[in-house]
Amino acid sequence: MDSNFFAMISRMKYIERWALMRNSQPENISEHSLEVSMLAHGLAVIGKKRLGGKVNPEKTALIALYHDSTEIITGDMPTPIKYFNQEIQEAFKEIEVLAAKRLLDMLPIDLREEYEALFFPREEEEHMWKLVKAADKLSALIKCIQEEKAGNTEFASAKRILTETLLKMNLEEVNIFMEEFLPAYYKTLDELNS
Repeated sequence: MDSNFFAMISRMKYIERWALMRNSQPENISEHSLEVSMLAHGLAVIGKKRLGGKVNPEKTALIALYHDSTEIITGDMPTPIKYFNQEIQEAFKEIEVLAAKRLLDMLPIDLREEYEALFFPREEEEHMWKLVKAADKLSALIKCIQEEKAGNTEFASAKRILTETLLKMNLEEVNIFMEEFLPAYYKTLDELNS
């Protein structure tokens, strides 16, 4: 039996992000998901090593790697539309669930269980999923910083909102990352190498 799952997942590279914004550097969800995966892993490691957390960094990274894969089916819905009101937000969540189920149905039955945990949160993994959400916001904030460094003022408002959102999440892992690691994103390549 043929399985379309991985061929479909590979199409993440065709879904562009930030559709309503003028970008100096385009970004697709494949690139974004890789960055979110690395950031989520980092947040989980910070939690484990510095805060005595019990979150599995590797599983956190895997969840993050697939966190936007449903957008292959739904497309990348711009934030102002996705969160316009509660009704649209709830409808979009339902669409995302249907898209996740559709992707999982593309897997052979004996493999589905392994992937379900990457698409659907389990109660005992709530903190892990919060870290993935925070990493997603951090990735967007980093995009805003990079656009700002390129002279693009289009992302100024998004940068302010994302910073506020991340601080309101009250996640110590995020606070540590923002204090210790985020300033480096403002540096030039020469400054990073010195």
